[in-house]
Formats: sequence, C-alpha cells, structure tokens
Amino acid sequence: MIKYIKLLGLIFGVVVMDVLLFSPGFIGLEFGGGAFTTALSVTFLFGSVMAIFYGSYTLLFRQPVVLSVKNIETHEDYMEALSFYRRIKVLEEDITLGLSQLSRMKKKKETLLNVLNQRFDPEELSYKKFASVTLEVEKLLYLNIRSVLNRLNVFDEAEYASLMKSKSATLPQKLFQEKTKVYNDYLSYVKNSLHSNEEILLKLDQLMLEISRLDSFEAGDIEQMPCMQEIDQLIKHTKLYRQ
Repeated sequence: MIKYIKLLGLIFGVVVMDVLLFSPGFIGLEFGGGAFTTALSVTFLFGSVMAIFYGSYTLLFRQPVVLSVKNIETHEDYMEALSFYRRIKVLEEDITLGLSQLSRMKKKKETLLNVLNQRFDPEELSYKKFASVTLEVEKLLYLNIRSVLNRLNVFDEAEYASLMKSKSATLPQKLFQEKTKVYNDYLSYVKNSLHSNEEILLKLDQLMLEISRLDSFEAGDIEQMPCMQEIDQLIKHTKLYRQ
C-alpha cells in the first residue's frame, strides 16, 4: 500500500511540475517557440516521462535490498529490515507480529516516559531508575528482533518450500528428517523470540499499571515492586542465555 501511495505522490509531483513549466501563466515553455525553448520543452517532457517510468519500476518491480543487520541502528532501520522478510510466506504472520511489537514498544516507551515526566523530576532517583529499566527492556526487545533477523538472513525459503513439497519423495528418510529439523529449528527460534517480546511488552504494561497505582513511595522501594523484580529477572535470564 505504501509503495502505491509513493507512486501516486511521484506522479502528482511530476504533473504539478509540468503545469508550472508549460502553463502560460507561469514559466510558459512551448514547442512552437525558438530552437532553445523547443529543445528545453522536449528535454523536460522526456525527463518527466522517464521519472514516472523509473519511479514505477523502482517502487513496483525492483526487488528491495535487505538492510545489513550490523548497520541497523534506529527504530526505522529495524522496521525496514524486518519488513523485507514479509515475502517469506511461512513466516508472514510472524513478521507481521514482529513489526507490531516494534511499533508497540515505541509507543509504550513514549507513554511510560511521559508518565514519569508527569510524576517525577528527571533528576530524581526514582525517575532515573524507572527510565533506566525502560531503556533496558527496549534494548532486550531489539536484541530479540536482531537475532530473528540474523536467522532470517540465512533462511532459504526456496529450499524449504521444495523440501516441504517433496515430502522425502527423493531423499532418504533420515536425511529428510535431519533437513526438516534444521528448518523447524529456524522457525521455532523466530517464534520463541517473538513470544519473549510479548512477555517484555506485558511487563511494561504491568509496570505502568503499578506506577499509576502508587500515590507515594521512596526510591528505595522501587526494587521491591513485583514488576520491577520480574523485569530484572527477565533481563538477567536473557543476558545469561545469550552468553
């Protein structure tokens, strides 16, 4: 849908430019004037046609280039990199879920920081503790998405489809089972990482709820909040698991 909107925007821009160039009320280029004016008119008209053709090809037909995981830095980078793998049919729902998680993480982080700004001074220890754990949780979610992207980068969709289609018709049973296990491990890892992200998002919701319920508390009480303890355990467990 986005690519069609971009294409319409390109066409609209070219049309507006041509109106300005060829309208008598503006620049007023024409083909019946002098040699220079005619050549200029032909050049701009040819350029307009080429811009539309090239734009249509780029937006509708050219295969997108996958963004290297090591170059991913921003939220938009993660969205772009993950969107590339929507073409993998067997993982289409998982990729959609991952994109949803990225969007929800961004929104929840902004909401939580807004709540903290309303309740605390940024220099307060309470603010810094809550903000710090929020950033840690965000890093954890992005880390899971990065790991998913690393798996997707080496996932051979064509071979997987061929394997599922053949159903061991041309392969020895043992080899077929081993190859199937490898691909099932890919799929399981992706799903498990996304399930972990859902848990992360749930913990943030619980944290916001706990903060909203508190009328007053000391900074030293923060570590004793049930949700803070659960988040701390989640972070420690994930870091240990990835070592």
